[in-house]
Amino acid sequence: MSKRIALLSAVAFSTLAITGAVLAPAQAKDKMMKSEMSGEKTVMVGGAPMYPSKNIVENAVNSKDHTTLVAAVKAAGLVDTLSGPGPFTVFAPTNAAFGKLPKGTVDTLVKPENKATLTKILTYHVVPGKIEAADLKDGQKLTTVEGEQLTVKKSGGKTMLVDAKGGTSTITIPDVNQSNGVIHVIDTVVMPKA
Repeated sequence: MSKRIALLSAVAFSTLAITGAVLAPAQAKDKMMKSEMSGEKTVMVGGAPMYPSKNIVENAVNSKDHTTLVAAVKAAGLVDTLSGPGPFTVFAPTNAAFGKLPKGTVDTLVKPENKATLTKILTYHVVPGKIEAADLKDGQKLTTVEGEQLTVKKSGGKTMLVDAKGGTSTITIPDVNQSNGVIHVIDTVVMPKA
């Protein structure tokens, strides 16, 4: 009797495993078809699709590579601004970009007493208007919302930004369209002069 129960259990388990293997791809295909049916051309950033019909904040919160940026935007009180009509061009540093800063910098910046400094740094990553990667020219000066300029540098097929302190950042994922502008993912935090 126990062999029969063991055999029935094994058959039942195998049937469940096969059903799960068949249904999982079908469900993934359904999700993909729904995205395709929406007619939106998405770009994957941080493991999540970025939808052109959503605003900068709505998309950024889904990127696992931008959790530090999202936390900083919240701490600076810029969520409403970056959810607004824009249009904005945002150079979005990844978590790894923030990780290049000296140890403890991010923790210090997100404290309420440092809100003005954090806001200055974050708005230095934002340019009014929608600027596609193809529109960025070598030597071009971009005046940021913060007020200082970033300089575009093109070299070896890459587009970089040179900040007010001479630091450089490379655009790693260009032209992530949003309902209120465009995001270009960058690999280093750019810093204003002051």
